[in-house]
Amino acid sequence: MVSLVPSLTDAIEATGPGLVTGATDYCTHPVSLDVPRVGGSKYPNVDAVLDLRPDLVVANAEENRPEDVARIRADGIAVWVTSAAATVPEGLGSVRRLLTQGLSLPEPRWLVESENLWREVAPVRATAVIPVWRRPWVVLGRATFAGDVLLRLGVENAYAGHEDRYPRPPLSELQEKAQDLVVLPDEPYEFTADDGPESFPDTRYALVSGRHLTWCGPSLVEAHAALTAALA
Repeated sequence: MVSLVPSLTDAIEATGPGLVTGATDYCTHPVSLDVPRVGGSKYPNVDAVLDLRPDLVVANAEENRPEDVARIRADGIAVWVTSAAATVPEGLGSVRRLLTQGLSLPEPRWLVESENLWREVAPVRATAVIPVWRRPWVVLGRATFAGDVLLRLGVENAYAGHEDRYPRPPLSELQEKAQDLVVLPDEPYEFTADDGPESFPDTRYALVSGRHLTWCGPSLVEAHAALTAALA
């Protein structure tokens, strides 16, 4: 199969090693994965996908364009599209269906452990602005997986009530809302100590792993402790 979603590549290979025979340039995990690459997640090289003649292509409703999915299906290749999950339980449920129903794999231990780790929602202790891009600034809005990850750790998204899932507010508005905390992941935009925090002077910030924050897969097991430490 070909996976067009980094987190699903990780989830599939952790559960059924060797099933993935093609992946995107951004499928960095597992680090041992050695398969042909088919371009980016958002804009894959569809011809390269078709050339591999997979039995199945795995995509995501949020990450992949409908026209790419339609073109692959038009060539007679099945495509399994996972949901754009708004919560951790929803995301894990979608991955479970893919693994156990779509691929007939046994339920993996990492999935059960992730469900147990992320079941509870902690009391809110801070409200945060969570940028995922700059130039222009883009932040997490309503109903996002990453927003729910943070909420379960006690950090509420300042834009959780926004009508858009990924609002593009002006920096002045972000600075006004960032009273408690700014959470800066290293993907899709690679925020660093020298690139991002300077836009929010005198505001606490946390640099976090984008993989821990946004990937619904085996990384969720380590993500709970890693994000808790980063947010502290």
